[in-house]
Amino acid sequence: MILIKLLIAHFIGDFFLQPKHWVTNKEKKKIKSPKLYLHVAIHMALTALILWDISLAPIVVIIGVSHLIIDATKLLIQKKKTKRQLFFIDQLLHILVIIICYFFFTERAIQIEQILVNNSLLLLLCFIFLTTPASIIMKTIFIKWNISELTKNNRSLEDAGKYIGILERCLVFIFIIFDHWEAVGFLITAKSVFRFGDLKKSKHRQLTEYILIGTLISFSIAIITGIIYNIVIAYV
Repeated sequence: MILIKLLIAHFIGDFFLQPKHWVTNKEKKKIKSPKLYLHVAIHMALTALILWDISLAPIVVIIGVSHLIIDATKLLIQKKKTKRQLFFIDQLLHILVIIICYFFFTERAIQIEQILVNNSLLLLLCFIFLTTPASIIMKTIFIKWNISELTKNNRSLEDAGKYIGILERCLVFIFIIFDHWEAVGFLITAKSVFRFGDLKKSKHRQLTEYILIGTLISFSIAIITGIIYNIVIAYV
């Protein structure tokens, strides 16, 4: 339960409580940016709040200090060409620190009365991950291509693609955990039908490939998350 709480705090702090202009400010001013230290302070406050146990204070300190070191190092060495790779390395290191803290500072015996709470927190963690964090991960993957150039003549509602992606990932996740794989296939088919007209009219191979890659990545993230959830629940 503590591990899940720590991951929830991380995703909220890194993806929900860090505005885009903070990221821009950090990339511009690097370790001189006050947003860097405010971001770390928010992480520590969230971790302390979600743990709510003074005996686990070392976890709060370690996560705060390590987060500062990892983020500062990334800002100092980051270049335009390495931004995407460093994003994933950064996230991997943060999660690794959380796992290490969990194993060193907590008792890992699972009690029967905690199972229901654990399952609820795990479900919450999955849904949190499938929203903004997954969207940012996909956006980071697409840094390699100039997507704005591909879609400049294709009008759409503001942030429509983002919310469609979030909804489809949440639906796929729900279908997976309830073992309705056929519904995932139906959803893919339905989306393909709606997209077919646009792709046919555009006659733009690059745009078609972008939509296809985006759809496959989005569905893959949701499917993998659902499979991991089912494995963890079965294990518990």
